[in-house]
Amino acid sequence: MTKTKYIKLILILGSLTALGPFSIDMYLPGFAGIAKDLNTSVANVSMTLSSYFIGISAGQLLYGPLLDRFGRKKPLFIGLLVYILASLGCVFVTDIDTFIGLRFIQAIGSCAATVASVSMVRDLFPVKDIPKVFSLLMLVVGLSPMLAPTIGGYITADYGWHTVFFILMCMGILILLAAQMGLPNTFKPDTSISLKPKPIITNFISIVKEPQFYTYAFTGAIAFSGLFTYVAASPILFMDIFKVDAKTYGWIFAFMSLSFIGASQLNSLLLRKFTSEKMIYGALITQSIVSVLFLILAINSLLGIYETIAMLFLFLGCLGISNPNTAGLTLAPFSRNAGSASALMGAIQLGLGALASFAVGVFVKDSMLPMVVIMTVTTILALIILIFGKRTIKRTIATSHDEGIAIVH
Repeated sequence: MTKTKYIKLILILGSLTALGPFSIDMYLPGFAGIAKDLNTSVANVSMTLSSYFIGISAGQLLYGPLLDRFGRKKPLFIGLLVYILASLGCVFVTDIDTFIGLRFIQAIGSCAATVASVSMVRDLFPVKDIPKVFSLLMLVVGLSPMLAPTIGGYITADYGWHTVFFILMCMGILILLAAQMGLPNTFKPDTSISLKPKPIITNFISIVKEPQFYTYAFTGAIAFSGLFTYVAASPILFMDIFKVDAKTYGWIFAFMSLSFIGASQLNSLLLRKFTSEKMIYGALITQSIVSVLFLILAINSLLGIYETIAMLFLFLGCLGISNPNTAGLTLAPFSRNAGSASALMGAIQLGLGALASFAVGVFVKDSMLPMVVIMTVTTILALIILIFGKRTIKRTIATSHDEGIAIVH
């Protein structure tokens, strides 16, 4: 593969992966404006975030078998079309219930892009390179929470929040065109894969039973729910509790994203010296220490806006290191049904993210303490699952054709 082709693939796959985060982050600065326009509360508006996470979680399970059965491009095209139409619907929405429903449909569409991009990484690159490729995708994806709320803040302030969804619709159209013209057919349709419920469920069960899958999928997903907690709580935390305006909030969110991006790129360098397993351990132990310290400071009301930003910055940095590694090790044993495996991994991650964001909508009102409690509990739970899960993984070699990666314990 030439360097130009490699960069082109990373950019297109990255833009597919970034569509979801953009759809989540770009309208966050508009929460107060949406609540006012739709005659509801900011907490109710945050339920549109929960419905998006539920949609993207359920949709992953739908697209996994479709991507394995029909190849990658047809389901991707249909999903992006659904996303474009739902985004257009959001432009003209007039009540909160319709908005919550449209966000669910928008998510169902966008997760075609997420699952297809992860599956194509597994199709296009050798297993040993996958954590590095995921780190590069994190760079492209990581730009979205940097750019999205900042751009969203200015658009919301100058043109209103409806315009954000018009821009998301235009992005969907551009990404659809880039994917159709720029991506190869990476996977021949497998007619042996049934789309009847029973074989699909049986296939998912066989994937979940793989010790390497469930250990790293659940470790990664539970740890990563800390990010969803932060995303859902941040408009309430910064705009309601710390009283910053939409534009300032966009810049704070962008600064936070530097931590996640920087850490995922540091991960690429550290992988030259350390195994993915060691990286996950180190990141989770550090994240546990940070979150416990964060909790102690929050309980004792010792956190102003700058201290809060500093603690969140450290917390997100740990996730930037653990996430590409847990994703790479989760998918390593699968070549034939990589679509289903990546869908299941995404569904677990986003399902837990939906729970975390729903908890934020219920508990985070006028204090940051519930947010910090959720972050601390999820981090420690992820570390416990990793410690116990690794005992069940036997000495394994996950192979892809003639390439192999040894997972040694």
